Amino acid sequence: MQAATIGLLSSSTSSLNSVKNLNLCFPFPQLNNTLLSQFPSNSTFSLVNLNNYINKKNSFTAIPTPVSATMSSSSFKPEESRVPPALPLPTPPLTKFKIALCQLSVTADKERNIAHARKAIEEAAEKGAQLVLLPEIWNSPYSNDSFPVYAEDIDVGGDASPSASMLSELAGTLQITIVGGSIPERSGDRLYNTCCVFGTDGKLKAKHRKIHLFDIDIPGNITFKESKTLTAGETATIVDTDVGRIGIGICYDIRFQELAAIYAARGAHLLCYPGAFNMTTGPLHWELLQRARAADCQLYVATCSPARDSGAGYVAWGHSTLVGPYGEVLATTEHDEAIVIAEIDYSLIDLRRTYLPFQKQRRGDLYQLVDVQRLNSAKTH
Repeated sequence: MQAATIGLLSSSTSSLNSVKNLNLCFPFPQLNNTLLSQFPSNSTFSLVNLNNYINKKNSFTAIPTPVSATMSSSSFKPEESRVPPALPLPTPPLTKFKIALCQLSVTADKERNIAHARKAIEEAAEKGAQLVLLPEIWNSPYSNDSFPVYAEDIDVGGDASPSASMLSELAGTLQITIVGGSIPERSGDRLYNTCCVFGTDGKLKAKHRKIHLFDIDIPGNITFKESKTLTAGETATIVDTDVGRIGIGICYDIRFQELAAIYAARGAHLLCYPGAFNMTTGPLHWELLQRARAADCQLYVATCSPARDSGAGYVAWGHSTLVGPYGEVLATTEHDEAIVIAEIDYSLIDLRRTYLPFQKQRRGDLYQLVDVQRLNSAKTH
């Protein structure tokens, strides 16, 4: 009989008594008192591997830890849990505004896709949206065969990037902020899955290249390897806009809580993830991950998916969603084409962080999140 058996012991009498009374926490209840009797009442020790005890019988020894069992909260060092230290939440240009999530149908006709996206953005602006979010890969079928064919040179612009040119034009004309989903980008001999953010002046404010490529294999369900054609981005992207500070991720990026935590530590109000989860991972994790990122970071999370096309080679889950800083779903839709209009109220971020102040209760004495990009930048200045 073997069992996973890590126990955490404390030298305080009350803690020892608690452990003695919780026989069910050990797979071998008869060992509890024998085990505990080996430690002096004034000892301090940390993780105890009970399998070592079982295997070595009476040769078991505890590993001392330098951390005092009576450590005061003043030594927790929450300010050191983020390296560099977290930035304060900036005052946004406005507190309340409407966001539009444009869940678009995507076809093999690129010109049609661009014209269709234009119409949806114009409709969203007419409904009062000051921020519009588009889906992942909205101008092209989602496939490794299509990426090279539909790719655009965003840096050259103009006719070399009709999708980005349309977004730039509309952002300036309608005076809205557009987080332009993502499109295949060609840069030299490389291809990227890229999201462009355009400001109310129509200028490109940021360009995020998908950092974590979607390479998965779930036998009998879904196999996809973006790395066959795409190159991973190298930079976390956070941008100040007329609707607040926004952290950008694309689809698979949402699975990596470290990226979201870095954005939160840089003072983001909102995280935007254009994404195209599929019919396997969508029902399992799409809403779960959005709510987790929002609850972990106590900020807003917005996602936008393509509409579902059951006849496509890659079938998207849909369900574009806005989640609030409590991890609550504020607005969502099903899998058909739709424009979701919802209100964001940044004042709720401070309110939620006041109610649940865990951002200030992190254990910098035990763990740290290192923002490598920001740390290296600080060293060069």
